[in-house]
Amino acid sequence: MEFMTSIDLRNLPVPVKYGDKIMLVGSCFTEHIGNSLGELRFDVMQNPNGILFDPASVCQSLLSYIDNRELTAADFFQLNEVWNSWAHHSRFSHIDRDTAVMQANASQAAAAAFIREADWLVVTLGSAFSYRLLRDQVVAGIFTGGTSAYLPVANNHRAPSGWFSKQLLEISDIITMLDTCYYRLRLLNPKLKILFTVSPVRHLRDGVVDNNRSKARLIESIHHMTGKFDNLYYFPAYELVIDVLRDYRFFDTDFAHPNYAATSFVLEKFAESCIDPASRLLMSEIKKISIARKHRALQPATMAHQRFLQAHYEKAVELQQRYPFLDLSEDITYFKNNTAS
Repeated sequence: MEFMTSIDLRNLPVPVKYGDKIMLVGSCFTEHIGNSLGELRFDVMQNPNGILFDPASVCQSLLSYIDNRELTAADFFQLNEVWNSWAHHSRFSHIDRDTAVMQANASQAAAAAFIREADWLVVTLGSAFSYRLLRDQVVAGIFTGGTSAYLPVANNHRAPSGWFSKQLLEISDIITMLDTCYYRLRLLNPKLKILFTVSPVRHLRDGVVDNNRSKARLIESIHHMTGKFDNLYYFPAYELVIDVLRDYRFFDTDFAHPNYAATSFVLEKFAESCIDPASRLLMSEIKKISIARKHRALQPATMAHQRFLQAHYEKAVELQQRYPFLDLSEDITYFKNNTAS
């Protein structure tokens, strides 16, 4: 007897594997995927501009990596004693403007180098609502890094709502943005493959009806792209939570964010359909190393714990020698430094 809606999870024709360079950009759900892959020692770079939700912000960030754009002091504005960039998450904000510029440029340069060599780009879109900085704020000097009447902003940095206009992007506009990004990326890095997902996080502040309209526009735009071009794929993270699990038991208390069980379920399905079998076997070995590193012994000086550390040190060294493309240097150093000589 079936108790879940079945879903057609198609395996990627060329799956993700160890040794691939993977950039991930987009919403907070992107970071669930990126953190999981990072813990399993895949070569990842995630959200060089911080968390981004809408297609305009995501595409704007990708184009800046393609152009290897360098930010200046004029790209930052001060609010509540902190210097911020409209193109970046607040994790790049700083009380000192030079430090804020330096942090953002360091991430920008690393992203520009990484995207040129990447094998995969994973894009998770969260909302089709885009926020634009009104002309009055540009003229007033709140932002001096552009002259556009409506500048797309990736993060409002808790600025007053009256500074912005909010618009639900048309499907045609989203497709145009994604199309432009795709062509620029293909010219820059012909081997790059792109995997789209839509975040299952419900943006309830937009209202249930408008959240569904927003998600529908993202899904329609992405499927237009994947149907039009090769090397573009879709992983149904949204459908796995909303249509397969479809129960509030799988959400946090805000009824908007998938909880640990739901996220684990999606990541399990991601591995099954997007990662090659050989890499999945290796993942299980590396997961043991990762879990061992997190273990905190009540009595670390005991011989039993020392044998535990030594065994995992030897295992990490053996895996590193057998798979040179892995970087287990931090694990090896951890077990070595915590093992009594």
